Amino acid sequence: MLLKNARYLNQAIKKWVHANIWILGDRIVYVGEKLPDKLEGCEIVDCNGMTLVPGYIEPHAHPFQLYNPLSFARYAAQFGTTTLINDNMVLALQLEKKKAFSFLKEMRNIPSTMYWWCRFDAQTEIQNEETTFSHGNIKSWLEHDAVLQGGELTGWPKLLDGDDLMLHWMQEAKRMRKQIEGHFPGASEKTLAKLMLLGADCDHEAINGQEIMNRLMQGYTVSLRYSSIRPDLPQLLDEMHELGIDHYESFIFTTDGSSSSFSDQGIIDQMIRIALEKGVPTIDAYNMGTINVAKYYNIQHLHGNIATGRVANINFLENESNPTPVSVLAKGKWIRKDGENTPFEDNMPWEEYGFEPLEMNWELTSHDMQFSMPFGIKMESAVITKPYSLAIDISGDELSREHDECFFMLIDRKGKWRVNTVIKGFAKELDGLASSYSNTGDIILIGKSKKDMMNAFNHMKEIGGGIVISEQGNIVTEIPLKLKGIMSNKRVEDLIEEERTLLAYLRERGYRFADPIYTLLFFSSTHLPYIRVTQRGMYDVMNKTVLFPTMMR
Repeated sequence: MLLKNARYLNQAIKKWVHANIWILGDRIVYVGEKLPDKLEGCEIVDCNGMTLVPGYIEPHAHPFQLYNPLSFARYAAQFGTTTLINDNMVLALQLEKKKAFSFLKEMRNIPSTMYWWCRFDAQTEIQNEETTFSHGNIKSWLEHDAVLQGGELTGWPKLLDGDDLMLHWMQEAKRMRKQIEGHFPGASEKTLAKLMLLGADCDHEAINGQEIMNRLMQGYTVSLRYSSIRPDLPQLLDEMHELGIDHYESFIFTTDGSSSSFSDQGIIDQMIRIALEKGVPTIDAYNMGTINVAKYYNIQHLHGNIATGRVANINFLENESNPTPVSVLAKGKWIRKDGENTPFEDNMPWEEYGFEPLEMNWELTSHDMQFSMPFGIKMESAVITKPYSLAIDISGDELSREHDECFFMLIDRKGKWRVNTVIKGFAKELDGLASSYSNTGDIILIGKSKKDMMNAFNHMKEIGGGIVISEQGNIVTEIPLKLKGIMSNKRVEDLIEEERTLLAYLRERGYRFADPIYTLLFFSSTHLPYIRVTQRGMYDVMNKTVLFPTMMR
């Protein structure tokens, strides 16, 4: 392919330059004034009037937020984000290592470029953690050439308490010249300094200008976030500028695994647009979504710039003030051309890699629906839960619609154990919800009516996993998750509509927060305060203790 008369972003000199760009297969093989002597069989694209920039890079993707890695890669590429650096949590928790690595190999064959992390902890209290996150498993993941970093470090309190094994894994990552991604919400300057000394390189949890400055002062690369539960980027840029921060080499962008419906305006292109609107110089705004990420991960010889030898990931813009591309090349293939998407095929043999529909050969019974916990969990935000003392009668089959308390159950997907409690603040008029989507893949039940909770559960089983709502004995909305009960096999565009329908229904029933998908995901996540419902039982995060253990069935 020959891109003639191209005006492109040259980051070596931070200028817009005119050149001809030669592409062979998936690589750029020349950038300069010359034209090829032979053009037989060559696709010639006249780029006159267009502006070319490198494909955008998402450095912190969670590609299992109802969508799957393939569907999200396809969707993101249409908006110009052609490289994703992905969380491996679901692969580590749900698949045996051999199948997980076979899946990583298969993902090399798609037009988008897929890199991965290596998690050091489960982000919750799980049974048999020492087996899932064994030294052998972690070492194998770190040694994999598609893995660029260790983390994110949701278990950093264990590290500071003296977890030598986690420190060893971090040292191994550093020895392999791989980065360590932090997860340090609310961390003090002292804590940030300690974690930097132990090997952390980057953090995405700054929520104001001062927290950004604290991270810069300790030498961190700062990942600015714009996500469905933390749409912080506009405020972060304003407060950075107020503090006089006007150099951008230490900044990158992330959408941090946003739900599908939040991404309908774009991925990294949307973040570049916000940066431009907030007065970030044009080339710096593009660099935060391209070359800054590539340099941070030491992959600038492959990604992040338009130069000889690089992977041919190129976005064609109408002009530099609109970062959403008209055309997109990914590995030298058209993903979008002249405003029309040409998505790559979905012929992924999902079941071959262990992503078959969810099968549960056990029944939920009325005996399971016994609730006698002396306290429940109260939602402070979409993802923060605190303990509270129960003051209502929970012995009946239904709860009153006069308050916002519902029955809550976490039950093992294999049917071995359960935790029964009450949740306050999720909804006021929800009859019954069942979800196989959760942090660990275990089953969540929420509702006012035990009958409808069981009905939703039974239908969720029938469809092979998903999020299901029952009202007065009838299924009223559902999101099927055919891939192990965790992910949809549909396009992101279709998933956006299903998510919006679910959110609208839950809002009518009293859900008042931003993102119910993240609420379901984080009920078990012990990297957030204060009380979590985990495989080990009701867990006090601050004191690191199990308050009430799981009940065996």
